[in-house]
Amino acid sequence: MDKKELLEIVEALTQQIDKAKLDELEVEAEDFRIKLSKRPPMPAMTVMPPVINTGAPSASEENSAQIAEKQNGSAPSGKIIKSPIIGTFYAAAAPGKPAFVSVGSRVAKGGVVCIVESMKLMNEITSEFDGTVAEVYVSDGQAVEFDQPLFRIE
Repeated sequence: MDKKELLEIVEALTQQIDKAKLDELEVEAEDFRIKLSKRPPMPAMTVMPPVINTGAPSASEENSAQIAEKQNGSAPSGKIIKSPIIGTFYAAAAPGKPAFVSVGSRVAKGGVVCIVESMKLMNEITSEFDGTVAEVYVSDGQAVEFDQPLFRIE
């Protein structure tokens, strides 16, 4: 198979993906394999060293406190839900679905508040507290770090 034939096949497959409203298509034959995907590649992951609690506030805690102080003129009240892992934050179970929670939503201890995708695994993040969502610190699809504040619960 020459380069021109291969390009024609890829173009035809791309049109079929659009017609069928697929996100991904993989074709394998004896001498080649083609995988086409509309999904953007995952952002590069950063490996963080273990965090040792020294009693001092972490950089992410200081940053969230500084953001709140600038917005409200005072330190934030309530409890902070932080990301337990590095990954990509998703506010809803799937594109087009409603967010698990938003500002003003009531949450119960153990209730799902978001998903963080890490290494192609969807990890449900649950609330450690009962209360009301006062602030959402991240946006859908944003990369998050370990221990990064996600929500403030009052």
